[in-house]
Amino acid sequence: MKKSIQKAEVLIEALPYIKKFYNKTIVIKYGGNAMVSEELKENFALDVVMMKYIGINPVIVHGGGPQIGKTLELFGIQSKFIDGQRVTSEDMIDVVEMVLGGKINKDIVSLINRHGGNAVGITGKDGDLIQAKRFRKVKKCPETNRPEILDLGLVGDIKQVNANILITLDRAEFIPVIAPIGRGEKGETLNINADFVASKVAGALKAEKLLLMTDIEGVKDKNGNLITGLTRKDAQKLIKSKVIKDGMLPKVNCCLDALKEGVAKTHIVDGRVKHALLLEMFTEAGVGTQIIEK
Repeated sequence: MKKSIQKAEVLIEALPYIKKFYNKTIVIKYGGNAMVSEELKENFALDVVMMKYIGINPVIVHGGGPQIGKTLELFGIQSKFIDGQRVTSEDMIDVVEMVLGGKINKDIVSLINRHGGNAVGITGKDGDLIQAKRFRKVKKCPETNRPEILDLGLVGDIKQVNANILITLDRAEFIPVIAPIGRGEKGETLNINADFVASKVAGALKAEKLLLMTDIEGVKDKNGNLITGLTRKDAQKLIKSKVIKDGMLPKVNCCLDALKEGVAKTHIVDGRVKHALLLEMFTEAGVGTQIIEK
């Protein structure tokens, strides 16, 4: 009886959050160890299905960098990275599209559906969802101290997200699962960072929340302690002082961009924790770092 009462208390604790997020859109970037560990994959699928059944509208954007790397190795194609982004050549893009839009996307769809969901897999090219241009970055060359343009090949920078297909799927009670590739200005396929895609999709949908799943606890202070909550101003101070740096910097910037586009709250979530999504959504403590406008 004691265990049953504890379960009832957990449900009661979740009730205010269920009411708050009912019929709201939550965009989730799914990646890292949560996509590798069999137990965490099952947990993720169950979390997403439960969200849908209690009236929340989850939209999934997935990554796949390690899987792309392994497949490229099998084809004898060597990967090169600049500032953490994979340089994507003509030889690579078909492999990238095959892995992201094919294998990974359909595995996630199948997993969610096996647990009672109704997921549909799409890429950024479907319904002209993601219109992009080739990514160009100007950076100072350390040898000459002059600006140089970094060319990452067929890597995309998002121009626009056409959310109509996602709205249509939502009305039909489907769970969209999006592979992060888009259409370039000349019709070419472009490989796009999944965090960037999730941020822009959340902004286009004016989502209630953006959740970025990672393999670390969240944003940490200069002493290595987890920061559970930040405002834009707090985050900008930590960026300026280089406390937020390296791989965490683009994730925080994605959160700030989403807030600017009208997303209510953003979260960097520790995807290594079992049922991380439900803990973040329906408990006071949450899992990771919440970033809000103010």
